[in-house]
Amino acid sequence: MNIIEEPKIEALLSAKPVRDEAAVRAVLVKARELKGLNPGDIVTLMNISDPELMGELFNTARYVKNAIYGARLVLFAPLYVSNLCNNECLYCAFRARNKAVQRRALTQEEIAQEIKLLVEQGHKRILLVAGESYPQEGFAYVLKAVQTIYSVKSGRGEIRRVNANVAPLSVEEFKALKGVGIGTYQLFQETYHRETYKRVHVGGKKRDYDWRVTGMDRAMEGGIDDVGIGVLFGLFDWRFEILALMQHIAHLEKKFGVGPHTISVPRLEPASGSEIASHPPHAVSDTDFRRIVAILRLAVPYTGIILSTRETPNIRRETFALGVSQISAGSRTSPGGYGKGEDIKDNAQFSVGDHRSLDEVVRDVATLGYIPSFCTACYRLGRTGKDFMDLAKPGEIKNHCDPNALSTFQEYLIDYAAPETRQVGEGRIAAALAGMEPGHRAISEKLLHQVRAGKRDVFC
Repeated sequence: MNIIEEPKIEALLSAKPVRDEAAVRAVLVKARELKGLNPGDIVTLMNISDPELMGELFNTARYVKNAIYGARLVLFAPLYVSNLCNNECLYCAFRARNKAVQRRALTQEEIAQEIKLLVEQGHKRILLVAGESYPQEGFAYVLKAVQTIYSVKSGRGEIRRVNANVAPLSVEEFKALKGVGIGTYQLFQETYHRETYKRVHVGGKKRDYDWRVTGMDRAMEGGIDDVGIGVLFGLFDWRFEILALMQHIAHLEKKFGVGPHTISVPRLEPASGSEIASHPPHAVSDTDFRRIVAILRLAVPYTGIILSTRETPNIRRETFALGVSQISAGSRTSPGGYGKGEDIKDNAQFSVGDHRSLDEVVRDVATLGYIPSFCTACYRLGRTGKDFMDLAKPGEIKNHCDPNALSTFQEYLIDYAAPETRQVGEGRIAAALAGMEPGHRAISEKLLHQVRAGKRDVFC
């Protein structure tokens, strides 16, 4: 249980800050080599106070993000299938004692209807989210839900990849989850600081810090080689959390030879029945939030960084260039919210900051110069775990992802986009093609031709 070694983190944070310009710039030069940073490097970047050096940090993050991921932004939607929960987490609306929440678990028929609505918006990726308690049938409910999601077809659309954010499981349960075809398994520690963890988790199985922090070990032992980790920023000092996150990553890389596929960076947002959520004990400013994203991009350049609709449109726009590579869009955080057309009063897990539709987000992303991507090719071709990292670490993954992003974006524009979005999107595709080297442009043009001729789900 020594995954997180708090004394080492505290020693780093209590040492005299390094504010020497030359030392900071040496770390930034090192970051451009795309090999990541050590804890000492990270602390140096955490201590930047000079505006000019902060600008250089952000510029370096832009360079690294572009080198690994290019101009792509992957889009997905969360699907909350239940808000049943036996835990008492003081920051969460779903906590067991919160009587304001009307408890429900969607039936398989209701799940299918929610997915139909998402498919008809143009979504291809879903993150299944469930409260950490299940209906009478137990964990089998989640397995059936994944199968239901994959079964839904509407017009030319379907969900091609289901990721899952559910309670930490046993190895055998993870094997079953892998068996129904999930992509990434996502689990957040919320806070890596043991005392804070104990203070905000006052009831239920989630009180067990060690069971949760070892969840990714069991997932990988169960055959799931793509995992996503994260911190709920605002519960404790963000500097501690980043260093602990890096210890968790180092543990996974040492034990399994592969780090996390994604890192999520949610900040505490108001939640029904939660005083802590409305008044975070360690609130993270917008400036520090941008710094967090930039540092993570430099520290683990190969890992996808996920930004949810907790954040406002402006904050989302500002962090795209700093390292974010995946975003949710058109989200609802209450079971049945898509059918309702909005989050159901008092039933949402937290307040959403970006209320725009998928089409509005796609148009905005394209206008900003990014390629909205709905690609799921790596999972179809077995480029997961170490195979994915072997391509991502040197920056070669974009040789596959750029053509696939364009083909899935073209699908969206033809099948679902509003006229204004399609006009903006076609211009973005043309600009992207013009900037490609001849070999990659030829591959992209071939895929685009197939999509325009009526074929779907083409990739390389």
